[in-house]
Amino acid sequence: MLETGYSTNIAPLTLAGVPSMGKMLISLPGCGAQMFFSILLGESDCVFLAVMAYDRYVEVCHPLHYNLIMSWQLCGQKTLGSLGLGFLLVLPLTILICHLSFCGHSEIYHFFCDTPAVICLACADTHRHEAALYAISVAAVAIALLLICLCYGCIVATIVRMESTQGRRRAFSTSSSHLMVVFLQYVCCTLIYLCPSSSYSPEEGQAVSVVYNCFSPVLNPLVYSIRNQEVTNAVRRLWQERT
Repeated sequence: MLETGYSTNIAPLTLAGVPSMGKMLISLPGCGAQMFFSILLGESDCVFLAVMAYDRYVEVCHPLHYNLIMSWQLCGQKTLGSLGLGFLLVLPLTILICHLSFCGHSEIYHFFCDTPAVICLACADTHRHEAALYAISVAAVAIALLLICLCYGCIVATIVRMESTQGRRRAFSTSSSHLMVVFLQYVCCTLIYLCPSSSYSPEEGQAVSVVYNCFSPVLNPLVYSIRNQEVTNAVRRLWQERT
């Protein structure tokens, strides 16, 4: 749902701008709304990946208590908490950026209203806004990544102590899909939001954003489903029926 919302927020306006060769106009409130939802869903996704790492930790390290710990109530609370934290992080930043002064009709050197690209268009001192963006990025990306590393540190320690080779293989297999998505997500976020503003390149920002906005939503369902035994068995049966 996060990936669908993220793509829906960006793709329609991007496709609408193709016939006009990127010359489509967008108002400041419209740009602010697109920026708000893109950051909200992106930040929530980072926090949600940390929640999923905790789920992997409980399943591998405390398998007998998994159903008791990861109840439907706790899963719902953590899901709402991820969205709520993303909202609290993005709201003040969006308000700050929308109050910036822009010189007339500015051209965004991007295919959507990405925060670093919008800040570059301001005709005022943006050090406070850049600091706010960096602080929010650290809070959502770096802290969440630290939690993921701690969870997987405990998972690796538990796997090493396993005597069964099959048990080790199964534990690694259940976590590999999540690790692949984490790698793709955090590499893109780090390149865009955790780099110094002085080294920000519009061309590099566009290239990374294409991976983050287009390839990631397509790859994530494939990465998750290819490790799902039921999906794998269904594909195998379908292939055998056709051959």
